[in-house]
Amino acid sequence: MADATAIKVNQLVWVDLATSDTAAARDFYGKLFGWKIDVNPDPQYGGYALATIGEDQVGGIGPTQMSDQPTVWSLYIGTDDAEATAEKAKAAGGTVVAPAFAVGDQGSMAVLQDPSGAFISLWQAAAMRPFRSGAANSLGWAELNARGVDNAISFYRNVFGWTTKVSPMGEGQPDYTEFQVGGESIAGATEMNPMVPAEMPSYWMAYFNVEDVDASYARAMELGAREMLAPQDFPGGRFAIISDPQGAAFGLLKTA
Repeated sequence: MADATAIKVNQLVWVDLATSDTAAARDFYGKLFGWKIDVNPDPQYGGYALATIGEDQVGGIGPTQMSDQPTVWSLYIGTDDAEATAEKAKAAGGTVVAPAFAVGDQGSMAVLQDPSGAFISLWQAAAMRPFRSGAANSLGWAELNARGVDNAISFYRNVFGWTTKVSPMGEGQPDYTEFQVGGESIAGATEMNPMVPAEMPSYWMAYFNVEDVDASYARAMELGAREMLAPQDFPGGRFAIISDPQGAAFGLLKTA
């Protein structure tokens, strides 16, 4: 994902964490990525904190809203009309989990599920400051792992106008699809491995760029993270997947 410091329609424009322990999460990610994390003192935001690098925001950390809600990173796609885009998503076979609603004076959001069941959110910005992605210690990539990924790919094409670039991954492996806007790859999608337990739903994974995957992985382990996939090379660079101490999975990424 290219460096982005402004809200863009039909592109990934925000990432945030809903967690069972906000104080512990702020400590973990602040130490891992060097983020400055400040809790909004306005009670209408419910303890939501903004993470920044310099003057740019890189994400948010807030409490889970229900006792059975998992600790998880969520991704947001930019729109100039969250309500209209949610209706378009519904017509394309998605589900509107939370209709568009205002988030203070910052903007409006809605929560969707694509036809594979993966959650994705919409963000219509208002007073929100610029979002940084693509640089070190900020969002670097997003990947959809889905059962019935072809239906999900059609959904994102129809709702957001994403085009696709498909790459064969070798005998016995599913193709890898890159979603593109204006010829630039912004996210990926792949069929979920059939060996994954049936109770695991389709999901989007957030990857954060780092200067050194192995060093960041080691630091995360020191801070209490758990290994999901150890650092390894892929054709485009090196990555690892871990979960934070509260259980939220995310990736570490260094592209070649």
